[in-house]
Amino acid sequence: MIFYLNGIFVGLLILANIVAVKLFSIGDFAILPAAVIVYIFTYPLIDVIVEVYGKKEGRRTVQAGLIMQILALIFIIITIHLPAAPVFKEQVEFETILNGSFRVILASLISYAISQNLDVFVFNKLKKRHGQNKLWLRNNASTMLSQLIDTTIFITIAFYGTMPIAILGSLILTQYIFKFAAAILTTPLVYGLVHFIRKQETKEQHTTVMSDY
Repeated sequence: MIFYLNGIFVGLLILANIVAVKLFSIGDFAILPAAVIVYIFTYPLIDVIVEVYGKKEGRRTVQAGLIMQILALIFIIITIHLPAAPVFKEQVEFETILNGSFRVILASLISYAISQNLDVFVFNKLKKRHGQNKLWLRNNASTMLSQLIDTTIFITIAFYGTMPIAILGSLILTQYIFKFAAAILTTPLVYGLVHFIRKQETKEQHTTVMSDY
């Protein structure tokens, strides 16, 4: 199951980077990048991995995600600069969608590396203290803290100096409120995945033992 979780995690990261150029609004309350709809699910996945497979596997998954994001960036740059065929009339649109600014990309990579590793660290610390009890506590505490760090670092690096400090603070606050609510709403997903994976792991172990006879 760890391979499926790793694949889903990395896939969500790449998808978040692709859809990040789309902005959507929640009434008059906030304007958010579409990436947050995808990215918020990476934290529950990491928590599930640490819960079932341990801190080491969680860090490996985070590292794999970072490597794949860098590789995706390299290949996107390569494809953008390939000479367009005469029949391909959408080169400008292609570049607009895929060619984010270097500062935004750098902000994304730095905030990802710090916040996801923090999530693994905090979740593992709480797991050592509570064992298998209070999954809801370590899931929400680690996610809410790491999401705050992620949002603050990303917006600060990406936009500092381009807008007033008050607007930067407003952006951080509105995005974090959305992510805070999402963390609570995805708690049942964490419980469901942990239960399902443990059940599957037990079944596979039982099958392996039976096949040895």
